[in-house]
Amino acid sequence: MKIAIIGSGNIGTDLMFKALLSKKVEVVAMAGIAPDSDGLARARRRGLAVTAEGVDGLVRLSEFEHVDIVIDATSAGAHRHNATTVQHYGKRIIDLTPAALGPFVVPAVNLGQHIEAPNMNMVTCGGQATIPVVAAVSSQTAVHYAEIVASIASKSAGPGTRANIDEFTETTARAIEQVGGAARGKAIIVLNPADPPLIMRDTVFCLTGDADHDAVRASVEEMVAEVAKYVPGYRLKQDVQFTPVDEPVTTLTPEPVTTRVSVFLEVEGAAHYLPAYAGNLDIMTSAALRVAERLAIAGAAA
Repeated sequence: MKIAIIGSGNIGTDLMFKALLSKKVEVVAMAGIAPDSDGLARARRRGLAVTAEGVDGLVRLSEFEHVDIVIDATSAGAHRHNATTVQHYGKRIIDLTPAALGPFVVPAVNLGQHIEAPNMNMVTCGGQATIPVVAAVSSQTAVHYAEIVASIASKSAGPGTRANIDEFTETTARAIEQVGGAARGKAIIVLNPADPPLIMRDTVFCLTGDADHDAVRASVEEMVAEVAKYVPGYRLKQDVQFTPVDEPVTTLTPEPVTTRVSVFLEVEGAAHYLPAYAGNLDIMTSAALRVAERLAIAGAAA
């Protein structure tokens, strides 16, 4: 399948480099809004059709007629116009912004449920990193409450990320519930100013009732291995921890909460275009490419 990318910033450019390595999809066009952006310059040197007129310029490119999938790496606000424009031409769109117009998709968890959706939302970087873990825990025991903390290098947070922080927390919290299976979810993002920059770190806290610790641990480890198939730098930082909850947590759930499950992760980027510390961006582009490749496989099978 042929793909086009909207957004010539860090995320769109990293995605382009990943797509150029793929054997299942072919990236043929990139649209941006900054004529002098590094992303458009690199795309042009690699033979892609380019435009600095955004999605409106993209649909005027002759290559657009043959595009099957558009991947949007812009912003939540811009995605609304991009999605409407692209879908008018019958193209499917994968959304890397927190706009959440389409269903939340986390490849390791629920891609099969939404393989026919015309607009698939990739939640957020924190969501892609932590929701698989929440889903792994909830597959073994009821998760009454899940809280995630995503710590990313300040240098890896560009203007798009900073402009969408409110959407990040709201979108991620909803997806923790809808995809991860938690009764209630909360998301926190931390922009770490450390220099040299630190790689992405994610902490997942789940409040549960009584559960088989070995089963939960095995489920988490299996899920981490599944995500690592398309995000090689995704890994557990230490063993899954179980802490007894002595006092009742009545403000969260009427059901008894006896255990806090704590999972600590880190995500190192593949450094295709971005620095290795920018795992928060790498996991988004890797997840989006995973979806595009699965769509290509499904299309070939059909």
